[in-house]
Amino acid sequence: MIFVNNHYADIDFNETIICQAALATLKTHGAEACEVSILLTDDPEIQSLNHQYRHIDAPTDVLAFAMSEGVDGDLNPDLLGDLVISIPTAKRQASCQNHSLETELALLTAHGVLHLLGYDHQTLEETAIMFEKQESILRLI
Repeated sequence: MIFVNNHYADIDFNETIICQAALATLKTHGAEACEVSILLTDDPEIQSLNHQYRHIDAPTDVLAFAMSEGVDGDLNPDLLGDLVISIPTAKRQASCQNHSLETELALLTAHGVLHLLGYDHQTLEETAIMFEKQESILRLI
């Protein structure tokens, strides 16, 4: 189940692509029964969260909060976690990459859900694996 909460209504875009990207990512990992909540927000709100949880006082494009981590991480394996996506940052990145906001949002959603599923990009090998999966998911949608 995918829940999207849009706190940023200043830019018009199709939210359906976010649900499609999240569901496609979950399906490719046999996790379509899992629950993911996605908050769409602005740069100040994501910067505040980034500072609070990662000690980085700057906006970012996507934050992933996996529910499987921490003390009670095994309580509900179907509750995968939460994503926070900055719409203004996504819009800037889309412009730099010469693609649509919807494409960038799909990419950020797939990227975030992959983090919730346990993927990371701390090493070159992890980066190659994660970004290959991300690209294959985007081709599906």
